[in-house]
Amino acid sequence: MLGTRVRALVREDPTCRTATKPIVVTTSTGQDLKDYHNQTISFREDFHYNDTAGYFIIGGSRYVAGIEGFFGPLKYYRLHALHPAQIFNPLLEKQLAEHIKLYYERCAEVQEIVSVYTSTVQQGDRKQEACDLRNSYLDLKLRYGRPSMCRALLWEKELKAKHRSLFQALLEMGLVTVPRNQSESVLEIGGRMFEKAVKRLSTVDGLHQISSVVPFLMDASCCGYHKASYYLAVFYETGLNVPRDQLQGMLYSLVGGQGSERLSSMNLGYKHYQGIDHYALDWELSYAYYSNIATKTPLDQHTLQGDQAYVETIRLKDDEILKVQTKEDGDVFMWLKHEATRGNAAAQQRLAQMLFWGQQGVAKNPEAAIEWYAKGALETEDPALIYDYAIVLFKGLHQAVNGLGWYYHKFKKNYAKAAKYWLKAEEMGNPDASYNLGVLYLDGIFPGVPGRNQTLAGEYFHKAAQGGHIEGTLWCSLYYITGNLETFPRDPEKAVVWTKHVAEKNGYLGHVIRKGLNAYLEGSWHEALLYYVLAAETGIEVSQTNLAHICEERPDLAKRYLDVNCVWRYYNFSVFQIDAPSFAYLKMGDLYYYGHQNQSQDLELSVQMYAQAALDGDSQGFFNLALLIEEGAIIPHHILDFLEIDPTIHSNNISIVQELYERCWSHSSEESFSPCSLAWLYLNLRLIWGATLHSALIYFLGTFLLSALIAWTVQYCQSVSASGSHATPARAPRDPTAPTASPSVTPAADTSAQDQPTVTNNPEPRG
Repeated sequence: MLGTRVRALVREDPTCRTATKPIVVTTSTGQDLKDYHNQTISFREDFHYNDTAGYFIIGGSRYVAGIEGFFGPLKYYRLHALHPAQIFNPLLEKQLAEHIKLYYERCAEVQEIVSVYTSTVQQGDRKQEACDLRNSYLDLKLRYGRPSMCRALLWEKELKAKHRSLFQALLEMGLVTVPRNQSESVLEIGGRMFEKAVKRLSTVDGLHQISSVVPFLMDASCCGYHKASYYLAVFYETGLNVPRDQLQGMLYSLVGGQGSERLSSMNLGYKHYQGIDHYALDWELSYAYYSNIATKTPLDQHTLQGDQAYVETIRLKDDEILKVQTKEDGDVFMWLKHEATRGNAAAQQRLAQMLFWGQQGVAKNPEAAIEWYAKGALETEDPALIYDYAIVLFKGLHQAVNGLGWYYHKFKKNYAKAAKYWLKAEEMGNPDASYNLGVLYLDGIFPGVPGRNQTLAGEYFHKAAQGGHIEGTLWCSLYYITGNLETFPRDPEKAVVWTKHVAEKNGYLGHVIRKGLNAYLEGSWHEALLYYVLAAETGIEVSQTNLAHICEERPDLAKRYLDVNCVWRYYNFSVFQIDAPSFAYLKMGDLYYYGHQNQSQDLELSVQMYAQAALDGDSQGFFNLALLIEEGAIIPHHILDFLEIDPTIHSNNISIVQELYERCWSHSSEESFSPCSLAWLYLNLRLIWGATLHSALIYFLGTFLLSALIAWTVQYCQSVSASGSHATPARAPRDPTAPTASPSVTPAADTSAQDQPTVTNNPEPRG
């Protein structure tokens, strides 16, 4: 499809310029825009639009259905059409279109082979069932007679050679339990091939096996099992032991996104959000991908089956948090279970939470969690456990919240009492209550308020979202992307940020992160690198910084298997995230200061990174900025403004350095002397000494002392000369060229050549 033009027939109210349903969209498609497609869109609410240049975003939304196929950031223009030559496809149309064509041609062959093979095997099984052994004669005939030809399949040699790995996989797996439905059987085979590939990747040298498992992943992708598509997308985009190929990576990412694979959609949303890796910067398109997964996230969290885990912010640099990670057979879990069995309410509550959400390394097991909640609530009658047990029952069985309010709303239809209890809970800061109040306003059933009130609903949804409520956050993101409310002006970037926040709570992503963490704790470096790469490419910050940390710990592994500059790429990605950790800014400051591989030194960017760390309250940021000034760097005025350092008060570099060291000291977590306090003390001693050397009194005293020293030296030499021939030297003469051993307290930066400087927890100079 080279071009798209749209004519929208809209009945509108001239007084408020809002469209009323329905809208008929006529689309011209094809090589010469000669084909037409009509679509009628109905709206529940009024919406505002620009009458002269309004447009719809392709990609699907709450109102506009998605399209089947692959597309870039395109627009449906309402009142004018573009010539095909004017239409720009940022997704490298010709090359990508050719890749898509080849992909589907190959997949058509794969699906046909799998369908015919499974159908033939199933027919053979049925024939074999009809020939069950009934007497000794048939037994002897089947044992020693001609073998059955039921399973013989006649394939062309060329086809066998082209799909060698597929035939090998089909022959190796038992297909007795494959579903009878053709599409289900193809998907089932794809899943088995994917599991076969993952099993190889999980071995000690799993990354070394990637080239051999790529064919299995390709076949699994063709069978519609799109976890395999995401693996392939990451392999090609990062060059993980395969030649780096951006087009192939983009192809498999799009294929996975089309199949609503969670990680693929987050990958696409993240790349379009940041405009990286040859993906166009497009927040509307990013929102389409993220919102797709964000709406699935609350449903996934309450799914009792599937590979899911709670998304936890566990950093590999934090030794204390790593120590408490456990498994079902781990010491921490066994101790909690022992205490819970004895009736310890706190242990019962923590154990139930770990099992319900899949936290702290424990596999998700809601059934076992509910048993512990019930045991604690009924036996110990602990208030916290009774409350948690009630909430689990409400949320798990009815998708409802907030106890009494929900009861009156759901069963009694008494909205006045429901609102009364929710208002009380909302005053106490309960986000569930805020959301429920918003629903009452949105549905137009709030007591004493006639009709729907979207403005008040939006305010309560916003309160709920600020408290972490998922559904409230989704409503806010919808308001920001549409701009329908005056209190929520259209802001696509903010809409993406809110949906990204929800999507990154998805349990399937948490499962991948957990597998990476478990592998790291077990010392399985290949597997840890694999799963952290898969998680990092979705755009979640904690996995990006953890992956960069792994690459610092094992640079040999990263250099051997990754075709990207791992440390640079993922620390750089992380500092563009919302609420990035301060140590990531320090790392990037070091990398800019020293230069890293193909990146030359850039002191200006280094200053910006250190300043951002300082703004986050990190003492190391203040310390490094002070050192840069002492080395001759100039801090721009806009950065001083960010740091709230008034240039009129601190008119020279020395004054600024003093201020930075004082802030470094005040932000330091160390109670005793720290590098910040020593640097501040040394700087002030230097200033005092410098001022003293310039005073006239010290000049006079220095002259007098020097004269006295010279006189004493002359007198001493004369006395030695008089008795020289009779004296025995007490020690050998010292070589005047030998260096003296004088300790230095100057905290200077180590400027020796280092490819990957590190920053410790204690504030120290770079290096």
